Amino acid sequence: MNFGQIILALSGGVATSIFIFAVTLIFSLPLGLAVAFGRMSKNPLISGIVKIYISVMRGTPLMLQLMVVYFGPYYLFGIKVNNSYRIWAALIGFVINYSAYFAEIYRSGIQSIPVGQHEAAKVLGYSRLQSFFVIILPQVVKRILPSVTNEVITLVKDTSLAFTISVSEMFTTAKALASAQTSMMPFVAAALFYYVFNFIVAQGMDLFEKRLSYYR
Repeated sequence: MNFGQIILALSGGVATSIFIFAVTLIFSLPLGLAVAFGRMSKNPLISGIVKIYISVMRGTPLMLQLMVVYFGPYYLFGIKVNNSYRIWAALIGFVINYSAYFAEIYRSGIQSIPVGQHEAAKVLGYSRLQSFFVIILPQVVKRILPSVTNEVITLVKDTSLAFTISVSEMFTTAKALASAQTSMMPFVAAALFYYVFNFIVAQGMDLFEKRLSYYR
């Protein structure tokens, strides 16, 4: 099997990896903002619960979290799941994990904005919601973009952890091909995919950061 055939054979797994990546970003970014608000809540009960959630998500391996999400329904509640639940378990595990990381990034960005800007927005007649989305959030996005970029790049590589619950993403396919062909070429192709994907992501985020440079 030549390199071109290996790339073609990996295409199905690549599509799954990209799907996990895209869905995780689409849901974890807004959910992370909601979690950040909970973390900053003046209600000690809400703040405490969210703080524990973030601590657990950041303090335990993503691989373990995926296994808990997949096997948990059966071992905890006796609910039998079918093979189609694997991809759902992967998506749920990735989203709740990355939401915790994004929440802390959002929180650091929001708390770095001077209090005077909130007060100025209030003087100008903005409501708290308006001042946040019109004045505060654009500045927060600019400040946290480098940290978000790092997490997004990590996410690209972490999609390989879906193999833990037997989701046939790209790395799983590459391992199967390498074993069948007794060759390192599938791993080389997989490494090339991750590098190119991360390069595209990094360039895209860098371009986005430059477009926001007027917030300096």
